[in-house]
Amino acid sequence: MSEHEPTNHEPANDEPDTEPELRDRAESALRAVRDPDADLDVFEAGLVESITVDGASVTVRAAVTEFDDANATQVMRAMAQAVRDVPAVESAHVEPVSPSSGGGATGVDAFDTVIAVASAKGGVGKSTVSTGLACALAGEHSAGLFDADIHGPNVPSLLDVEGPVHSDDEGHPLPVSVAGPDASLDVMSVGLMESGAPLAWRGAMAHDALTELFADTAWSADDTLVLDLPPGTGDVVLTTLQEISVDGVVVVTTPFESSLEDTARSIELFRDNEVPVLGAVVNMREFACPSCGDTHRLFPGEAASERLDATVLAELPFSPQFQETPAPGDAAPAFETLAESVSEAAATAWDVDAPDGALDIRGDPPERRKERVAERFTALASGETFALVSDRDPTPVRRFLGGLTDRAPAEIDGFSVERRTPNDWLLTATKP
Repeated sequence: MSEHEPTNHEPANDEPDTEPELRDRAESALRAVRDPDADLDVFEAGLVESITVDGASVTVRAAVTEFDDANATQVMRAMAQAVRDVPAVESAHVEPVSPSSGGGATGVDAFDTVIAVASAKGGVGKSTVSTGLACALAGEHSAGLFDADIHGPNVPSLLDVEGPVHSDDEGHPLPVSVAGPDASLDVMSVGLMESGAPLAWRGAMAHDALTELFADTAWSADDTLVLDLPPGTGDVVLTTLQEISVDGVVVVTTPFESSLEDTARSIELFRDNEVPVLGAVVNMREFACPSCGDTHRLFPGEAASERLDATVLAELPFSPQFQETPAPGDAAPAFETLAESVSEAAATAWDVDAPDGALDIRGDPPERRKERVAERFTALASGETFALVSDRDPTPVRRFLGGLTDRAPAEIDGFSVERRTPNDWLLTATKP
């Protein structure tokens, strides 16, 4: 089954569009087409596998084979019509294909889990933690390490690896493989590029270079990626978190008072940008004197757990063992323990902590959602709390609840909506 629509071509100007321009305009038009089940545009829903332009003809490969025939036909016709209406398009063709399995995918999307490692300041050991964590994870998972610290790419020196970066037959940059006793780790870093070039990158140039590497790197690993972010919360960090689906962030700090203050602010900023904070690593907490054997605190003040609104995943000493070159699958015991804690935290970072008995309508079609909400809300006694978990903003439900009780929406007391994860909302209300 396919949809092919001829167009009544009306050129917008005397100059013909180039194929890249036509592709961009077709993509923009397709963003107006919605997935009938998920109420997302077809790109957000992952339905567009590819767009090919040949002269004035546009072919869209659409992953609609998992829809029933009626919905598949509806989506394909809407996509063909959207492309057909683009000036300079003479024919539009939509081909149904099976969704990509993800095998052999390029870019960050190749990984099941992406863990970012960040710090509010430089010099706190962020890259040391990133490399140690990645090497520990590589012992149990197919893992990669992306060094996105464009102004101080230390990962290559910490792992004792060098470039240049080579490309595959399709031009995708290939990560460097670092071998350990029983494991390997894929590594990509701006520090593996031409010597000196990353340190000169500024502004848009740095952003464009990172975006290209994020999208095009041909990883062989596909389970867990550790992303070493630049220190601070500048444009590169914020843009990266907006462009990449990060499953959680680990923040690295020292116990120094100003470092803890800045880290506390960074934690709130990550949460404001809808990135789960898995926890904090407190580095250089203490030092064991090799002469007398006594342990000394390097920084006075309160414990990090009392200053940070986040779980302390590990407290690492200032130790020569962390200055040694780690190997995939053979990291220091402290990093092995940290890897276990990070994996456990990432596995539950997107869970919704909902009240017992909350109505979960995530994944339900629109009409079924209304039926279930009506059934549950009308069954409650006056004064009882109604709790709802949804995968879209449920704020409009207030009007629906009012209609069920012949009340104005404002009369539904105790009404609140909280976004618990980037994809999940919790609604609570009191039945009048």
